[in-house]
Amino acid sequence: MFAPADYPQVLVGLGSPDDAAVYRLDADRALIVTADFFTPIVDAPYDFGAIAAANALSDVYAMGGEPLLAINLVAFPPELPEVLTEVLRGGAEKVREAGVALAGGHTIQDKEPKYGLAVIGLAHPDRLLTRAGARPGDVLVLTKPLGTGIIVTAFKGGLADPTHLADAVRWMTALNRTAGRIAVELGLQGATDVTGFGLLGHAWEMAEASGVGMRIRLRDVPLMGGAREYAVRSLFPSGSYCNRDFYSPHVRFADGISEEEQMVLFDAQTSGGLLLAVQAEKLDELLDRFVAEDQPGWVIGQVVAEPGIEIISE
Repeated sequence: MFAPADYPQVLVGLGSPDDAAVYRLDADRALIVTADFFTPIVDAPYDFGAIAAANALSDVYAMGGEPLLAINLVAFPPELPEVLTEVLRGGAEKVREAGVALAGGHTIQDKEPKYGLAVIGLAHPDRLLTRAGARPGDVLVLTKPLGTGIIVTAFKGGLADPTHLADAVRWMTALNRTAGRIAVELGLQGATDVTGFGLLGHAWEMAEASGVGMRIRLRDVPLMGGAREYAVRSLFPSGSYCNRDFYSPHVRFADGISEEEQMVLFDAQTSGGLLLAVQAEKLDELLDRFVAEDQPGWVIGQVVAEPGIEIISE
């Protein structure tokens, strides 16, 4: 069995699970290591490749690092070489946009397509962003709106407006690079990215690791175009219901918040934004930097001392 105490160079790993593993090289450098892949969520192979790459790179940004090197992880049916070419092109161009070297990868045959990346990044060991870095009084900032799970499910059912899907793809392929860099430059300590466990799942993981609670204002949580409409029609992926079943014991909803509004906060995301815990005295500077660098950001709540996640309307 792996014993974390036997490997003091591992700053973040099984002993303190987070978005990626961190290995200290020396006093000034730490490696960030992650891997992520999944099945197609959109029909366009190029978009699927770009989304999967952005999603994998996000783990490094969420830890306060800069990705350096990536390799492809591929499982694909051999009879679809043209499709795979487009998937790899989408991934390669997203990796290039991030300024990361793509150095090959590994491919196996599989009836169900899968694609993603293993990524290595670099960070200063004293400037990491971790789930355990939130403190009471911090302000919660979200850098992408919610809605990818709902919109993709509506699309798969032939019920999504193409403009809503296009907007969701734009958000999913957007890198979290700028938000992560600004967070590190301002000395933030608490962060995670919002993906498969939804906003509330990842918020709870962050709160639990930090020994704090969170109060989130429903009205301030941003949604993608169409997400509210499809939520009313209960077009949620199965993962969103799993999130609700698993995390709801840790969440308290104010009276009057509807079931569909609750489910939006549990909605499983793909390549979502960063959830940042921002020291109150640094909030204005963070938001000013976001505006100056065209980085979206929404203030959605605050970190509190009381355990659990509380959702309020106002």
